[in-house]
Amino acid sequence: MPLHTPRLIVRTIQEDDLPDLYQVFSDAAVTRFLPYITWEDTLAAHSWYARAKEMAAQAAGMQCVIVDKASNKVIGACLLFRFDPECERCELGYALAQSHWGGGYMAEAVRALLNHAFAEMGINRIEAEVDPRNPASAQLLRKLGFVQEGLLRQRWKMKGEIKDTWMFGLLRDEWQAANTPA
Repeated sequence: MPLHTPRLIVRTIQEDDLPDLYQVFSDAAVTRFLPYITWEDTLAAHSWYARAKEMAAQAAGMQCVIVDKASNKVIGACLLFRFDPECERCELGYALAQSHWGGGYMAEAVRALLNHAFAEMGINRIEAEVDPRNPASAQLLRKLGFVQEGLLRQRWKMKGEIKDTWMFGLLRDEWQAANTPA
């Protein structure tokens, strides 16, 4: 860490990233399918940052930011969390500034994070959950090789609403087979 791609740097979060992240997470379109509220003030940003630092301190997750090399601005976030070392498993989450949607940025960032997780962290399985009303997220995961494993009905109550979720999974050997030159 940090991870470099042609256009991006993926690195662990720092407190001085919060102003740029505020621009991302204060957009209701970005947070629509996320399990936390749209940021309305800097208190929400600092509270989120404190939870990210606590998660890292407990070795329960790794919160990263996505930095656009051209502007040196944070344009999104991605994380690995709910680490289960015994089962070599974790979950993936991500969010991107609306201004960068459709440009392949999230695929580029998550690809780097997956390479790191499978090659350097000893992870064998990565899971991701997607709201069925968010087809762009499901498309991203499929593009990266995730398999849609099922629908969990009424899995979550978020923002006062009971929601279904699609469960996706990706295994290290699948990732390596798809990303090893022939």
